[in-house]
Amino acid sequence: MLTATQLRPGMVVKHNNELYSVFSMTHRTPGNLRGFVQVKMRSLKNGSMMENRFSSEDKVEKAIMEEVEMEYLYDDGEYYYFMNTQDYEQMHLTKDLLGDAIYYLIPQLKVKVEFYEGKPMSVELPATVDLTVVETEPGLKGATVSNVGKPAKLETGLMVQVPAFIVEGEKIRVNTSEGTYQERA
Repeated sequence: MLTATQLRPGMVVKHNNELYSVFSMTHRTPGNLRGFVQVKMRSLKNGSMMENRFSSEDKVEKAIMEEVEMEYLYDDGEYYYFMNTQDYEQMHLTKDLLGDAIYYLIPQLKVKVEFYEGKPMSVELPATVDLTVVETEPGLKGATVSNVGKPAKLETGLMVQVPAFIVEGEKIRVNTSEGTYQERA
């Protein structure tokens, strides 16, 4: 059990017999009133966001998640297939569970799948992923210093802003937490 002030973004907690991922947390101590913690949480059951106010002394149960390293294999339009890198057992996850992570999944990508009581709950992506540009406007010669961006469609369907010198067929590194261009890969 944790006190409400020990909550951090990314933690998975059990609240009202449901699992929630902490999205943001603010500790407030207004004037002569008692301190409280304002927490924004996402339900792992249905994906809805909710805000909750805990007293600073409230106890919150941290969910014990088991992390398993898995390798993404392929998708068939409905399910996304992963293989456990330890025992080579395969499993599939739905688009609903994965959310926006599907835009960063490329074959042989290693991810961490978090399980709670044997049931997959979420996927933790690496910090960056290298993706190929499949569609963008032609590159401009000499536009190496300009900070003007142009839209580019990547192999997974993700759209990002890239510098003007990037051309179709190039591999770029994309930040998975913000969905932004980092550099050429």
